[in-house]
Amino acid sequence: MAFEIFYDIKDELNNSFELINVESRSRLDMADVLLQFKKNSVAVVTANVDVKATAEDIDKYGKGPNITLFSRIRTAHIEDPYFMFIILSLKHKVYSERNEVTKLMDGVMEIVKYNAYDLKYLSDSDINYNPALGTGQIQIKDIHYVEYKYRTAWEFCQLLDKKYLNSTRRTFSDWHREAVKNKWIKE
Repeated sequence: MAFEIFYDIKDELNNSFELINVESRSRLDMADVLLQFKKNSVAVVTANVDVKATAEDIDKYGKGPNITLFSRIRTAHIEDPYFMFIILSLKHKVYSERNEVTKLMDGVMEIVKYNAYDLKYLSDSDINYNPALGTGQIQIKDIHYVEYKYRTAWEFCQLLDKKYLNSTRRTFSDWHREAVKNKWIKE
């Protein structure tokens, strides 16, 4: 759904966002949608967008979602310090009624609230590390209530490392193995 909305904006003549490209990403990609904007009619800015949906009428549904793998997001910021990873939070309500002709349920999803955040700028306390999956998942504590903190890519990598190393399941040896594998350090 988000892809289609962005695609329609891109096709508008002289769209005010200067959105020039929209791509849907594959299921296992880090992001759901890739957006490219023309900046000052010259440079191109790329944003990787991860869409997260939560239900307005189901308490705590989707409140603290998995965002991406620790190693994947850290590597992206090492490779490109201007890497932009946007979390688009959509809060929805679903309405349904039985179709008397088909006897199936017809449903409509209404977006009632939305927010967008660059993961790099979320406060330290809003970012959690869950070691349970692979190299560990970066999570947002409560996607509906976040605070911002400006930081550089290097400061963001340091924060990710701190979260990783503070986990009871991770050691410096684990971090070093990831660092060598992903070329974060030179040996």
